[in-house]
Amino acid sequence: MPSRKFADGEVVMGRWPGSVLYYEVQVTSYDDVAHLYTVKYKDGTELALKESDIRSQSAFKHRKSQSSSSSPSRRSSSRSRSRSRSPGRPARGRRRSASQSREHKDDKKKTIQETSLALPKPSENNTKRYNGEPESTEKNDTSCIILEQKLKPDLEIKRVLEQYSLRSRKDDKKEEIYSEKKTLVAVKPIEKVPTKTKELEFGGRIGTFMLIFLLPATVFYLLLMCKQDDPSLLNFPPLPALESLWDGRVFGVFLLWFFLQAVFYLLPIGKVVEGLPLSSGRKLQYRINGFYAFILTAAAIGVLLYFQFELHYLYDHFMQFAVSAAAFSLALSIYLYVRSLKAPEEELAPGGNSGYFIYDFFTGHELNPRIGSFDLKYFCELRPGLIGWVVINLAMLLAEMKIHNLSVPSLSMILVNSFQLLYVVDALWNEEAILTTMDITHDGFGFMLAFGDLVWVPFVYSLQAFYLVGHPITITWPVAAAITVLNCIGYYIFRSANSQKNNFRRNPADPKLANLKFIPTATGKGLLVTGWWGFVRHPNYLGDIIMALAWSLPCGFNHILPYFYVIYFICLLVHREARDEHH
Repeated sequence: MPSRKFADGEVVMGRWPGSVLYYEVQVTSYDDVAHLYTVKYKDGTELALKESDIRSQSAFKHRKSQSSSSSPSRRSSSRSRSRSRSPGRPARGRRRSASQSREHKDDKKKTIQETSLALPKPSENNTKRYNGEPESTEKNDTSCIILEQKLKPDLEIKRVLEQYSLRSRKDDKKEEIYSEKKTLVAVKPIEKVPTKTKELEFGGRIGTFMLIFLLPATVFYLLLMCKQDDPSLLNFPPLPALESLWDGRVFGVFLLWFFLQAVFYLLPIGKVVEGLPLSSGRKLQYRINGFYAFILTAAAIGVLLYFQFELHYLYDHFMQFAVSAAAFSLALSIYLYVRSLKAPEEELAPGGNSGYFIYDFFTGHELNPRIGSFDLKYFCELRPGLIGWVVINLAMLLAEMKIHNLSVPSLSMILVNSFQLLYVVDALWNEEAILTTMDITHDGFGFMLAFGDLVWVPFVYSLQAFYLVGHPITITWPVAAAITVLNCIGYYIFRSANSQKNNFRRNPADPKLANLKFIPTATGKGLLVTGWWGFVRHPNYLGDIIMALAWSLPCGFNHILPYFYVIYFICLLVHREARDEHH
């Protein structure tokens, strides 16, 4: 068994995981089995490091970056570059000896690169604030590293300057830095320019091609099954006549709904926040007013009901509305792909730039397509489909009362409407949190998200309410209470876990989060390993699945159809978890 090299309490230099930077740490303990040292940084962060990642302080030389620095670019008070002195340049009035001259020539031949490292604190992100909200910490730059080139031929200097876009350190604060005795060549992170997508998801070109047809077919199949008296899997529904699937008036109502939500989105109400930095360093602005749009929509629906507008019209033409939404999402996807062909390279989605038409069309070629300040992806993510889901549920509740001559809705229908209303209101109230999700930061806006937001969410997620209209289920109050408790448990886990995650992403240095521990990664992101995230890898997904089960239980156990949402959601979140782990 190898003997340990560093003793408990010894102050050494520890390498920050995923980088070449060393910080002063103190050894707190040693694991004889795993051969790992537990070290503590000055800010209190504790990590387990290998012995190879630890150096004694004697292996480092100590210097200060101050105004008397020998580097011209680091003299904060010097106005004339000719007055600065580099190590290879003699002081004025001093003659250079022959040995000094030879040493200078040898240094020139070796072309040594000296690096100046501005070290950040290990667990802090240097974020700016906008509208009183801290900026998201989903930033991949782990440090601000500046290359200072010395004693290089003119052509080499020009090449390095062009490659790394060097900047002056005149405004840098005086601070002590450590550099290892051996030569380390560190460069400033280059702005990311999207490259071709090499790893294809969803089955690649063949898989995405099939999904373009499979997803609409699944939606229509589920809706046709719900209309049958016996919606068992073996009882395949008869196909309706094609002319019965399209109604111009229905399509007009859908367009009216879509553009009404667009008008609500453009209203100058709600705060404006910045999203995560793009590959170009630019940050897009988003207006957070989804909850206000929901209130305005509720008021509009209330006015329609007051004037005795029959909202169950949605139930009577449900399939036609689904076809209209699918046709609109397809047209929108074509428009998005065509406009993406003229988009700058840095605005393309990292996961939708494969060069294959079908794959990029499905996953989305452009990351944030906008018409002026109108962000198409962000708008569709929460507005028409999510709010439409609640309106559809209400229409199903009214249709149930009319068809079955009920003075009040059934208890099952009330539970389904209440649970899903809570879910939608929560999403709109916490609208800002969506800016750090994979849909916004990674996935482009193509057929996958357009169809998912405008068709899949409102017409599949409302499947339980649609099912209950034609297949009423009577449940007792104790059963209803038990289902309610289950939904509350799922919601509590879902909201608590998401709040921890979003608060940590926004400001990991928040004193309220001091009890949370995280694992640093080479990308600069931190993975929480305490709180809810210490019990299970993705507690927010667990809460989602528990709620999905509670939404289906009021439909009874006569058929598996209302449980499609739970089965699909488990498959979706398992796949999403795999994508999260990969990234």
